[in-house]
Amino acid sequence: MQTSPIRQDTKAWKAQVWISFGAAVTLCATGLAYLPGDDLDRAFMVMGYVFCMSTAFALAKYVRDNELRKTDTPMWGLVVWGGFAFAMSLTGWGLLRMGINPTYKAYLGVCWLFLISTVFTLAKTLRDAHEALIAEARLEGMAMRTPRDAQ
Repeated sequence: MQTSPIRQDTKAWKAQVWISFGAAVTLCATGLAYLPGDDLDRAFMVMGYVFCMSTAFALAKYVRDNELRKTDTPMWGLVVWGGFAFAMSLTGWGLLRMGINPTYKAYLGVCWLFLISTVFTLAKTLRDAHEALIAEARLEGMAMRTPRDAQ
């Protein structure tokens, strides 16, 4: 019986993904901590960034779960896609309407988009690792069966 090897991400890739995610979170936190203006603006942007980050994780999971076959209801798809669109739109609107220097807005915008892209990459990396563990467990279970068990 020939089995194909289970493809796993390299340690270097995993390190790059986690370092990128950490850098994005750090850059966003730094930008928001030193945000000029009102505390209300800062609180709005922190909530917006967290909302965007959590909906990006939910969207990544939804897309991956429904890649090969539809496992979720259409209403759940509307909730996930709508939540992501709403979070991104509301955060973008808040960033654009803020009365701060355009250079600072650009910094916050780039950090925000970097955060979202690293969330998708991290979600994929974590899911790939999980699926590799499941595949290994299945292969191990098949190898432990004797020919008599297969009958």
